[in-house]
Amino acid sequence: MNKDISIFNKELRDKSPSDIIIRALENSKSPILTTNFRPYEVAIIHLCTEVMPDIKVVWCDSGYNTKATYVYAEKIISTLNLNLKLYVPSQTTAHREIFMGEVPDIDDQRHEEFTQQVKLEPFKRAMEEIKPDLWVTNLRKGQTEFRNNIDIVTKTNEGLLKISPFYYWSDLDLDGYMNKHNLENEFDYFDPTKVDEKRECGLHNKGDKK
Repeated sequence: MNKDISIFNKELRDKSPSDIIIRALENSKSPILTTNFRPYEVAIIHLCTEVMPDIKVVWCDSGYNTKATYVYAEKIISTLNLNLKLYVPSQTTAHREIFMGEVPDIDDQRHEEFTQQVKLEPFKRAMEEIKPDLWVTNLRKGQTEFRNNIDIVTKTNEGLLKISPFYYWSDLDLDGYMNKHNLENEFDYFDPTKVDEKRECGLHNKGDKK
């Protein structure tokens, strides 16, 4: 995939997510899919594993997920037989709470360090160990202001190609996909690094290029 990203996005704009992911994975030697098992994530997991059953699925588990999310994650991991690569913070939750207390509020000066510890550092470690050449995500237009201004294909500052096959799909569209494939959703989800779903935590919005 050496074409200009804008050309890719024009070519893929009217393609189905299935066509997009087939093309992307066929041209990748070391792809990864990242997930946090939030609502609708099972759609992108299903889409990818239908094409490449052994794709590496990276989960950076902050340690602060709801009980429902953990139960749901285990069910999806088992049902779809995921090649899961689990990354967790270097510090335990109990250790961190000794020094930070409960999850710092987004206006608390400690929140940035909290996000670094529970999400950004584990993700960086995953990238360094796996060294992917393609990053598959479920970013979609309408989720946040940042995501409204990207596209199906972007590139990180480090040059990693990132692709979001469902970028132009709505929740209603994904409901249809999930009903068709008998996939279960789970809405009892909370990301302590974002708090507000319209915020970015820094995983996706640092240096992505269209």
